[in-house]
Amino acid sequence: MRGSGILLPISSLPSKYGIGSFSKEAFEFVDRLNKAGQKYWQILPIGPTGFGDSPYQALSTFAGNPYFIDLDQLVEEGYLLQEEVESLDVGDDERNVDYGKVYNTRNEILEKAFARFKEHIEDEFYQFEEENSYWLQDYAFYMAVKKAHNGASYVTWEEDIRLRKSETVVHYEKVLEENILCYKFQQYMFFKQWHKLKDYANRKGIKIIGDIPFYVATDSADCFSQPSLFQYDEKNTPTHVAGCPPDAFSENGQLWGNPLYDWEYLKNTDYEWWINRIRHSLIMYDIIRLDHFRGFEEYYAIPAGSSTAKVGAWKRGPGIEFFKTIKRVLGDVSIIAEDLGFLNEAVYSLVRESGFPGMKVLQFAFDSREDSDYLPHNYDKNCVVYTGTHDNNTVLGWYQEISSTDQEFLKDYMNLQEDNMRELNWNIIRLALSSVADTCIIPIQDYLGLGSETRINRPGSQGANWKWRMRKNEFSDELVKKINHLVTLYGRK
Repeated sequence: MRGSGILLPISSLPSKYGIGSFSKEAFEFVDRLNKAGQKYWQILPIGPTGFGDSPYQALSTFAGNPYFIDLDQLVEEGYLLQEEVESLDVGDDERNVDYGKVYNTRNEILEKAFARFKEHIEDEFYQFEEENSYWLQDYAFYMAVKKAHNGASYVTWEEDIRLRKSETVVHYEKVLEENILCYKFQQYMFFKQWHKLKDYANRKGIKIIGDIPFYVATDSADCFSQPSLFQYDEKNTPTHVAGCPPDAFSENGQLWGNPLYDWEYLKNTDYEWWINRIRHSLIMYDIIRLDHFRGFEEYYAIPAGSSTAKVGAWKRGPGIEFFKTIKRVLGDVSIIAEDLGFLNEAVYSLVRESGFPGMKVLQFAFDSREDSDYLPHNYDKNCVVYTGTHDNNTVLGWYQEISSTDQEFLKDYMNLQEDNMRELNWNIIRLALSSVADTCIIPIQDYLGLGSETRINRPGSQGANWKWRMRKNEFSDELVKKINHLVTLYGRK
């Protein structure tokens, strides 16, 4: 069935408290999606972020980001006072998140809410604690010990706690009991509010497309609490780490440094951890985008301690057996395969055999040197077309960056004359919407006609990513009507 949606991270929603959240503005965004004839809202990972603020380097693969908890709802429930939230200094830039100020204010205000919550703990909290026992205690314990170590990653902790020696764990559980409970409270409120928003979206006919990063961060509850999942030695330090080999764009390759999975161990456990991860994601989202899909076919392993990615080697991933196990245990799961980048025939074969729709990004299509798979005349229906993703520039910014030859190719392919180049973003959006792809996702910046300064992420860079926010009233009635007209015109409503 044809449909379309909009890509907008939770953090990019307008709100009063410095970063997008599950606030009334989120519910208003859902209303506008509905009025615009959309069927999908695609978001980025919503796990708790650490240093660098990347949602792809979360402190847990199961927990939610406490920044997204709506403070106004906590006021309504009596856990916070109005004057407490109004006095927060979250910065005055409505266009960009000031993560430093959000970090400093959000932790403190949530601790105030917890102080009132613990006086009369709701029965639903204990139910939440039981239903999420497979990850919640490990996460809360990790965060409490991390806080006791001034936020440092567990790899720097004393050996007794880093190796989770039982008597040391018991000691920390006793000393940090209240902090552990506070982190559980934050997760309870996160999921309570998220499910309220998701249920509202579903009732409005909007499905949530969520994102599962392939790798986990070294600084995470997962690596700390379950080192057997990864290629670690007896000291719980990695033997090999993730990256990609040298290519025409990078002489030394890319050294990402994420821990690699021990696929043999995972196979022997019938992929229990991954099953739990996907089952958990199916509670949070309606459709899952599996990031770095090629990693399930093969992954690049670099010896730990290497200074570059030159010395790595390709290793086999779990392949189709993994997805057969997922289907056997969980049934048919709605998954989008992120099959971008340099791929070989084995990866293409895995995508075909899985039956999952892959991704087509129009910004990758207009290379005048070749007939690209990303050009719409090469699509089949079982795919998801994007003008760009969170890792791309906006289409207007991208057009300024490509060569004049590629610009001419785009104009020729789309039959664009100079007099309609003023609406370049709309012409490229039309190309995506009119394609045979079953699903079309457009980043909100492209609908808004914004430039490079509003891109979400510049891969390989630090400091300016994950900050952009949509302004209040920017998703206007006029824009809603225009989008609705186009999705009706191209049969996506």
